[in-house]
Amino acid sequence: MTNFRRGGIALALAGGLVAGSALAAPTVLRASHQFPGGKGDVRDEMVQIIARDAKAAGVDLEVQVYPGASLFKPNEQWNALVNGQLDISSFPLDYASGKVRAFGATLMPALVRNHERAARVNESQFMKDIKAKIDQAGVIVLADAWLAGAIASKKACIRTPDDIRGLKVRSAGPTFAAMWQAAGASIVSVPSNEVYNALQTGVADATDTSSGSFVSFRIYEQVKCLTAPGSNALWFMYEPVLMSKKSFSRLDKKQQGVLIAAGKKSQAYFAKEAKGLDDEMVKVFKEHKVEVVTLTPAEYDQWVKVARESSYAEFAKEVPDGQKLIDAALGVK
Repeated sequence: MTNFRRGGIALALAGGLVAGSALAAPTVLRASHQFPGGKGDVRDEMVQIIARDAKAAGVDLEVQVYPGASLFKPNEQWNALVNGQLDISSFPLDYASGKVRAFGATLMPALVRNHERAARVNESQFMKDIKAKIDQAGVIVLADAWLAGAIASKKACIRTPDDIRGLKVRSAGPTFAAMWQAAGASIVSVPSNEVYNALQTGVADATDTSSGSFVSFRIYEQVKCLTAPGSNALWFMYEPVLMSKKSFSRLDKKQQGVLIAAGKKSQAYFAKEAKGLDDEMVKVFKEHKVEVVTLTPAEYDQWVKVARESSYAEFAKEVPDGQKLIDAALGVK
């Protein structure tokens, strides 16, 4: 036998051993999100629940969680899921509205209104249509989550469209930006982690964002008044835990079952905590001497009128089934 052949056999045997040991090792999935880790952020905890349950199930499955945008930038996560470069993520679905325009409906003024209605929206035709588009893109939903949000200003309380006229507003998404603009505001484009500085330096006078982010980014240090969600919230955002279909299909049935069950547990945890996020925000802002108000039904209706003429009209024009999606969401009883 030649040295070349003996070397080839040895390499083949070594390769077999390596392959065997690799097969014995657990499957490791990577989960990415932009929120603080280990500090009680409920979005981080949703992903951590899935990671803990996957490990505890004894099906050779581990989920490594990378919080604080340490693995992917927030706006890169959707493409990474679609391509299978990233396994699991949690982020506002609206971040992917540049790729799938219909996703803009999941951060649309006055479509959800309160937490009780959000639970009903999850079971509606509106969400069936949104999830069908998520699935078509190559991604699946492990857990639903709707976060309420607010708007806060350095100047005065924002109750009606007249109150925002002339202000420089940082908006979380294009649909809200369209409504604020229609009411006479100018829009400032900065990512959420730069909002504090924008308010501090006068680049922005006001901002909208989720209740959790208002607290974790310490916006209470820079504003005079907060318009909290209450019973008439303009601002709700769909922020699910998502998984790449490519990654999911590589798992065996037991591993898939564990992730689906962990996703349901994660969703139940969030549903229990969601209202608490708003209550915590109100408490923290009041402690920091920020005035806190909520919208009356009449004030809410004024904003809906502006939204219909701006955000809704624009969305219906730009998205082939945009009007159908808006009607389906508004039709939830």
